[in-house]
Amino acid sequence: MRRRVYAGVVGAVLTGFAFLLLTGRYLTDGPVLVRLGDGHGLHAGDLVVIAGWLVAMTALVLLTSRGPSRRS
Repeated sequence: MRRRVYAGVVGAVLTGFAFLLLTGRYLTDGPVLVRLGDGHGLHAGDLVVIAGWLVAMTALVLLTSRGPSRRS
């Protein structure tokens, strides 16, 4: 059961990332925190993306580091 929850978390977060990558912008860009070049930078809203990525990676580690699931 937990593996399905972890997989659902990963799927939801990665689907959100795919949407952001396709659109190129999102509603909560926020102010630029670090300028990386002309018209590029790390926005305050990007912190949400980074946090989501960390959640997804943690879920993947938990999903793949366990032994085989027991079925009754």
